[in-house]
Amino acid sequence: MTETIKDSVKAFIIENFLFGDTSYELADTASLIENDIIDSTGVLELVAFIEDRFGIAMTDADIVPANLDSLARISAFIAAKSAVPVSA
Repeated sequence: MTETIKDSVKAFIIENFLFGDTSYELADTASLIENDIIDSTGVLELVAFIEDRFGIAMTDADIVPANLDSLARISAFIAAKSAVPVSA
C-alpha cells in the first residue's frame, strides 16, 4: 500500500469536511468533533468511507470517539481491524 492509512483518511477529511482547504493544519491528535470538523452526520460519512476504502465492517460498538475522534485514533483503529501497518 503506497498511501498510508493516515494519509488516506486525512485526504478524505480535507476533501469532504474542510472542502479541500489544505492550508488547515490538521494535527494527528486533534479532536475532529471538538474542533467542529465533523458532526454526527460526518461520522456516518467517515464510517462509510472506512468500510468502503478498507473493507472493514463496523459495528455500533466501533462507532465511538475512542476510535474515530482524531487521525491518530482512526488510523490505529483501521490498522487493528485490518492488520495493515499504520505507516508503509
